[in-house]
Amino acid sequence: MAMLDLLWGPFAEFGFMRRALVGCLALSLAAPPLGLFLMLRRMSLTADVLAHGILPGIAAGFLVAGLSVTAMSLGGLAAGLVVGLGAGAISRATGGREDAALAALYLVALALGVTMISTRAGSVELSHFLFGSVLGVDDPALFLMAGVASLTLVALAFAWRPLALECFDPGFAAAAGARGAAWHMVFLGLVVLNVLAAFQALGTLMAVGLMMLPAVAARHWARSLGGMTYAAVAMALASSLAGLLLSFHLDLPSGPAIVLVAGLLWVVSLLAGPVDGLAVRLMRRPHLAR
Repeated sequence: MAMLDLLWGPFAEFGFMRRALVGCLALSLAAPPLGLFLMLRRMSLTADVLAHGILPGIAAGFLVAGLSVTAMSLGGLAAGLVVGLGAGAISRATGGREDAALAALYLVALALGVTMISTRAGSVELSHFLFGSVLGVDDPALFLMAGVASLTLVALAFAWRPLALECFDPGFAAAAGARGAAWHMVFLGLVVLNVLAAFQALGTLMAVGLMMLPAVAARHWARSLGGMTYAAVAMALASSLAGLLLSFHLDLPSGPAIVLVAGLLWVVSLLAGPVDGLAVRLMRRPHLAR
């Protein structure tokens, strides 16, 4: 009974915990598949760049309208699109590498966002923006998280095949007329939306944790794209539940708590996963040496 109260009590007693749980579970269904495609396309750090890139837009929304989810979301979406599309435009205009332009833009955006928030917000508000808070998941934030998750799942139903072709056989995808450039822009837009939706609970510094860590860990549990997707979503769901409980009982910021659980699952996967886990590799070596 005590264990049941420990696990279910916070959600049964407090509405803000139920909202945070529902929102994080919704994102856990939508964000990990995007993380898988980022990993397979060797763009794992792109999500982190976009997460930092939305901060000045969120700060601008906060300065104009206070803690308004609508204002901060619109500002963050605009800033994220400017960083994502601006890096590509700078790369094409100058002939430089796109990742270098992304790095420059996200560093400027992060510094600008923190400066803008610091001029009006106190340390509590700044910590909320950077590291997240379950108290920030009110009804408008919950609707945003659920809406973004629903839109992402519907979009992925149409984009799954062309994105998979681009990852595994880009030559065939181009020959088959898969319109990879158009789907790539849709994909980046979905990444920005999911990072934006996650910042209320996870913060801008941790928003990509639920997207990337389960995806990276999933490669140690399955070889097929479908199998990795199931594994990534399962670990994201477990991370959300356990992280929120740790956040409540230990008085920790929700973002770091969820990401730490996801990181622990990644370490376990790395050590004991059946696909290229360290334990499996060590067991194979004596056999190969004979």
